[in-house]
Amino acid sequence: MKWGLLYMSKTIKEIKEEFGRTPVESWNALYSEYEGDSRSGVQKLLHSFRKQEEARKQELIRLEEMCRYEKKYQSYDYICGIDEVGRGPLAGPVVAAAVILPKDCQILYINDSKKLSAKKREELYGEIMEKAIAVGIGMAGPQRIDEINILQATYEAMREAVSKLTVRPDLLLNDAVTIPDVLIPQVPIIKGDAKSISIACASVIAKVTRDRLMVEYDKVLPEYGFASNKGYGSKDHIEALKTYGPSPIHRSTFITHFV
Repeated sequence: MKWGLLYMSKTIKEIKEEFGRTPVESWNALYSEYEGDSRSGVQKLLHSFRKQEEARKQELIRLEEMCRYEKKYQSYDYICGIDEVGRGPLAGPVVAAAVILPKDCQILYINDSKKLSAKKREELYGEIMEKAIAVGIGMAGPQRIDEINILQATYEAMREAVSKLTVRPDLLLNDAVTIPDVLIPQVPIIKGDAKSISIACASVIAKVTRDRLMVEYDKVLPEYGFASNKGYGSKDHIEALKTYGPSPIHRSTFITHFV
């Protein structure tokens, strides 16, 4: 068999697997190797991988834009992104996360947690925890929210998240707010969870942490559907609240219209 026809001995599945174990940066060599393969299945495969490569290039451009605040403040050694989840629900805690990433850290497809599927958030959660220099989580429960109001409880959760970091940050990038009683320099960024990779990572960590907790609450309090509504005021949740009354994790100041 001539050298130029050796690729014909490989099945389409084998070629696909070869692409799968080859770094994207080296795909050009594979394109050159198989572009002369006349099989339509191979040509469709090459087209598919070229589309994947282009999508990845676009994602890297988007990710570069999400690092603009981290680059702006790159003179700081440890930049910490902070975000919270759970200010609006009728039940459960408000959860804040603080995340310090290594400089020039790449986490593909990271974004505001609200723009990601639950499956993608779970995948990114593992990657963030693996790559981050430090992660801190804080929360304020329903009783504390009722006692000091949701805004002050959110600040408290954020301060706790920062205090639990194993590395002291030099700068805080916050989603929209300036946290009172914090001596570390802060930069509030409107819609920061979609503009800063550090804040986006904090958003994902906070969201996954809280969602997992609400799933656990659902096992003890199944009447309210916490596994699906995560404590937010869905129609079924409100109906359950009217039927069964408030649970120990409901925020009494949030449910006065329903009970």
